[in-house]
Amino acid sequence: MPTVTVKDKGSFQVEAGTKLVLALEDNGVDILHRCGGNAKCTTCRCEIISGDPGLMEQPEMDARKRRGVDDEAIRLSCQIRVESDLTVNPIRLASVEDLDAGPRPTE
Repeated sequence: MPTVTVKDKGSFQVEAGTKLVLALEDNGVDILHRCGGNAKCTTCRCEIISGDPGLMEQPEMDARKRRGVDDEAIRLSCQIRVESDLTVNPIRLASVEDLDAGPRPTE
């Protein structure tokens, strides 16, 4: 089972293929997913510190472009399936500070 390490929060194991956003949320990490995991809002941003998050697919590329996210280390946790060990830093945007998470992303 892959291990996800969250900067300043600790580590936990997840079943291979689990969406990163769900792994984070299910292990008590505060992560937004306003669009329900559909690569539309970019509120579930994470900095990938180490590990392989997999290839970025078109919906994520499009959302990042719309929101002006240029840094390749910044990924959308709703679009990553955890297949190997990852170390991440969830990014909480000041503009969404008072918002609640949206609908739970599908598995």
